[in-house]
Amino acid sequence: MKGKKRISERKREKFRKFFEKQKEWNGLLKEYGDDILTSDNFMKTRDYIQHGNMTVNSHCINVAIYSLAISRKLNIPCSQRELVRGALLHDYFLYDWHDKYHRDIKRLHGFYHPGIALKNASREYKLTEREKDIIKKHMWPLTVIPPQCREAWIVSAADKYCSLLETMKFHKEHGRYIPKEKTRPSVPSRSGMTVQYQG
Repeated sequence: MKGKKRISERKREKFRKFFEKQKEWNGLLKEYGDDILTSDNFMKTRDYIQHGNMTVNSHCINVAIYSLAISRKLNIPCSQRELVRGALLHDYFLYDWHDKYHRDIKRLHGFYHPGIALKNASREYKLTEREKDIIKKHMWPLTVIPPQCREAWIVSAADKYCSLLETMKFHKEHGRYIPKEKTRPSVPSRSGMTVQYQG
């Protein structure tokens, strides 16, 4: 009985820490990127698939969260604001590159979409140089010129990690931002970080 009790206490503590982290990530997303997360164009990215069954919207939120986690875990000093905003906008290309209308782009999407995302983001937001670097260089080495700041290196690594998990189907649709008027309970998945950002 004592062994079972200890296990359940350990599990409870693990879940408590997990939900505390979720709350912290959600707070940082809201603090630094609420205007992006609630914008009409960012909401439209829910309709575009990125990898597997993952939408562009969820992918960008996941990359922002994993970027924060990487910077924290490796103790890399950086601007959290620019890290979050750059990560949220890194795939702001605003089209579904899988559909039949974008067949020509599909083969070269990896090369072209950072420039398209930067152009779209620049139209809607006043970007810092670091945010521009994050968006433009997140596909390094395909972008040839490497990132010039820590934040861009972190987002590039988080993007590759999330892309791998999504392509291998280790992640399910889980990084949704849910506006206040459409809130519903957040449910953890068995695949790891489950985040339903609630404003």
